[in-house]
Amino acid sequence: MDGIVRHDVNEEYAYSGFVEAGDFVFLSFCVGNVGGTVEEQMEGALNDMSNRLKQVGLGLADVVKLDILLRDVWDIPVMETVFKRRFQGKYPARKTISTEFAHVGGPDGLKVQMDGVAYRPRA
Repeated sequence: MDGIVRHDVNEEYAYSGFVEAGDFVFLSFCVGNVGGTVEEQMEGALNDMSNRLKQVGLGLADVVKLDILLRDVWDIPVMETVFKRRFQGKYPARKTISTEFAHVGGPDGLKVQMDGVAYRPRA
């Protein structure tokens, strides 16, 4: 693929949901099940990521890097359990940090956000 293709452009908040650039796909602000448990939100974020990747013929197995933002860093063991189930040994490199989200839901709202990079293998 040549060039850059931006998908899910949000003019109000000035970002793209995901961007194809050459053999790479960059995904931002993957969230889901906001208001649910941390495990439900992690599953929801990965579902969101998976759904975006499907639009360009890729899947979670193509993810090579993840940046995970957690409200509570002590939820890392829950995240690792979810990752073992979802990535089945094909784990991406990752960075995990704790942050306070500027989100309307307060402490019961957003607990997990994932940003990722996927690689499109050449045929």
